[in-house]
Amino acid sequence: MITVHKVSDLQALLARERGLGKSIGLVPTMGALHEGHASLARRSVSENDVTVVSIFLNPTQFNDKTDLEKYPRTLEADCRLLEECGVQVAFAPSVEEVYPEPDTRTFSYPPTDAVMEGAMRPGHFNGVCQIVSKLFSYVEPDRAYFGEKDYQQIAVIRRMVDDLGLKLDIVPCPVVREKSGLAMSSRNTLLTDEERTLAANIYRVLEESKSIKAGVRETHDYVVESINAIQGLEVQYYSIVDGCTLAEIESWDDAESVVGCITVFCGSQPIRLIDHIRYK
Repeated sequence: MITVHKVSDLQALLARERGLGKSIGLVPTMGALHEGHASLARRSVSENDVTVVSIFLNPTQFNDKTDLEKYPRTLEADCRLLEECGVQVAFAPSVEEVYPEPDTRTFSYPPTDAVMEGAMRPGHFNGVCQIVSKLFSYVEPDRAYFGEKDYQQIAVIRRMVDDLGLKLDIVPCPVVREKSGLAMSSRNTLLTDEERTLAANIYRVLEESKSIKAGVRETHDYVVESINAIQGLEVQYYSIVDGCTLAEIESWDDAESVVGCITVFCGSQPIRLIDHIRYK
């Protein structure tokens, strides 16, 4: 595996591969890689001739400086994992390389980017679109792979791809979970063993909510009240939405695809965890 730090070096390498008719897959990450990321990398390796995995902790998508500072950084371990997955290229640029000057572009795709994470983290999705659009321009991938744990992010990126007229396939990949059901996340490394046990209740309650045979409002309240009743967990939001537009629904018949998206604070030094469940 080759590790590249400069955009010019990455583009020169990929131009040679593309000239040989090879297909290129991209897996964008912020590092602190785990089995969820590895599953994306392995899928890309299986479906493309060349796989590029970017490792870049993007500052423009953090509206909370403390959150950025706490985010784990494990580049050496990340590269070892990617090599084991058969990845050909790791792209690990500096902030100065990606942002030689401030990125003043704005992206707006309501309601998709205005609800849930968009409402709770102003500017977050604009930063996501800034970095992902840059990565797409650097790599020019045939396919880009994203984990469905970040369900809303995928919806926003699809809107951006359509808006910019980009010619690539967005490939959503299933959530990878720990044995307890907790969705794998780089933030999980910040949890104590006790907090990991607590956090497993998020998915347990979401799964239980599928079987209570109640209306949308009752199901929403069941999830929020059940999780908040567990000491050490606090729901920031739970939204039951149209799986395509992400607009909130009032009846199960309001959309063909229905998804429940949740964010929960876990622990005394609260770690922010996201998850989702498909109702139909």
